[in-house]
Amino acid sequence: MTYSKNVFIPVTNICRNQCGYCGFRREPGQPEARLMKPTEVISILENGVKVGCTEALFTFGEYAEEVPGYSAILEGLGYSSTLEYLLFLCEYAIDIGILPHTNAGIMTYSELKALKPLNASMGLMLESTAVLDAHKDCPGKIPERRLETIRDAGKLEIPYTTGLLIGIGESRDDRIESLEAIAGLHEKYGHIQEVIIQNFAPKPGTPMENFTEPTVEEMMDAVALAARILPRDVAVQVAPNLIDPKALIAKGVTDLGGISPLTIDWINPEAEWPDVKALQEKLGKTPLKERLPIYPQYVKKGWYSERIGSLIEQLSDRHGYRKQPETEKPEDLEK
Repeated sequence: MTYSKNVFIPVTNICRNQCGYCGFRREPGQPEARLMKPTEVISILENGVKVGCTEALFTFGEYAEEVPGYSAILEGLGYSSTLEYLLFLCEYAIDIGILPHTNAGIMTYSELKALKPLNASMGLMLESTAVLDAHKDCPGKIPERRLETIRDAGKLEIPYTTGLLIGIGESRDDRIESLEAIAGLHEKYGHIQEVIIQNFAPKPGTPMENFTEPTVEEMMDAVALAARILPRDVAVQVAPNLIDPKALIAKGVTDLGGISPLTIDWINPEAEWPDVKALQEKLGKTPLKERLPIYPQYVKKGWYSERIGSLIEQLSDRHGYRKQPETEKPEDLEK
């Protein structure tokens, strides 16, 4: 059972999509709307390095430039585009010793190509190939457009993360179709390193706040489908802060995603990350092994640029997993 040690950096929560289940999105002018300043991001990155994190998870609202008022905020920081700002943040992360993983919604081929040299891996949740009410008023949640981004990442040989969101109105057949679409892309390009099977968690104040979250039995079935449909070299992941992974391991879970000793899960802020030692005790004889944001098979295949090559070599052991640092003192820092 693998996991990565990360810092979760929500660069902006301003987003063009209006998903029915999202508690993260804000409009410019709302009290909690944010575009993080470089000093804020740099502080998190530096503290992450101090406690031994290897992954800087950069998350964004999708194409915030399409939301009135955002561009003025961005220009106030001295950047003409979100991509320009992200490239700066990735460069800084690499320079201080932490590997970027970008999840910024759908992206064009040229945007992915620009980010590839500065990212160990990238990601985009497919969520579902079904057209759902949960995704109305969401131009970035058209299934074909999301599949196109995932396909372009394959053409560029970017180690990639995707996944399904379970319980947002899709049927079991929809889940099968979604998994088959992901499997087909991996069989063609070989770039899908992990597929997250994430359970929907209702958020107060959203249109779907009264929706019922998926049962453990539904999650067990979804994980079993993923393990059966996906190629064997694709990890099946669940989020250990959203669901107890123990019952799902027997169904095919092989990874527990990013776990942060420093930052909260900004998408699900009510769900605390588990302590890794406590999680290992709960898993019993199933050993937890730390990895980098780029999976071992892609480390061995050399699916990374010269820009991050020396850092990957510094952080990985001979098998492509995380080389264990000598000292880590998370108690020295405030969460």
